[in-house]
Amino acid sequence: MRRGARGGSGILAAGWMTGLALSACHPATTRPAFPPVPEAATIEVQLAPREATRLLAEALEADSIHATPVVQRDAWLETRWFDAATGHPSSHRPLGMDVVRVRAWADPTRPGSSRMTVETVYRPLADPSLPERELDRQVPRDHPVATKVRAALQDLVKRFGGPPVPTAGQTINPLQGDQGAPGDEGQDQAPEPDTGNESP
Repeated sequence: MRRGARGGSGILAAGWMTGLALSACHPATTRPAFPPVPEAATIEVQLAPREATRLLAEALEADSIHATPVVQRDAWLETRWFDAATGHPSSHRPLGMDVVRVRAWADPTRPGSSRMTVETVYRPLADPSLPERELDRQVPRDHPVATKVRAALQDLVKRFGGPPVPTAGQTINPLQGDQGAPGDEGQDQAPEPDTGNESP
């Protein structure tokens, strides 16, 4: 009986992973053709990707970070290049850390949960010989916009919960959103997003 239950569980897991792979390769996606920068902030939250995208957009908007477009169907959002001090769209060439851009992706991890990846990038130089994306760099951890992004992610975890608590002898890879115990109501502080090495 146990062997049969384990086999059924394996089939269910395989079906779930197959669904994720098919959705990730969907040719009609509106997502950017490139992945997030490696140093982007990441965290796991107990929300489906579309809902996580919507709620993150609302949290950023409340802190003067206006995202457009916000594509719930494909679970991603981005801002225009904007002034880091005022939040207003910039009419200047993005050069230096005073002008930044935020992009976020929400990807399914386990049923009902998402891994959120949010980059806050700037361009340290202009180089016409390179594709524009290759000029993007993650801002330092203490950059004011990066601080706002981390606060928004922490708030989502505090409100809706983070990754499951590891059982005895079990560990969760930090790069998959393991920031400690979930941010439930009994905790004073939600786990911080994994920001990696955010040096420019």
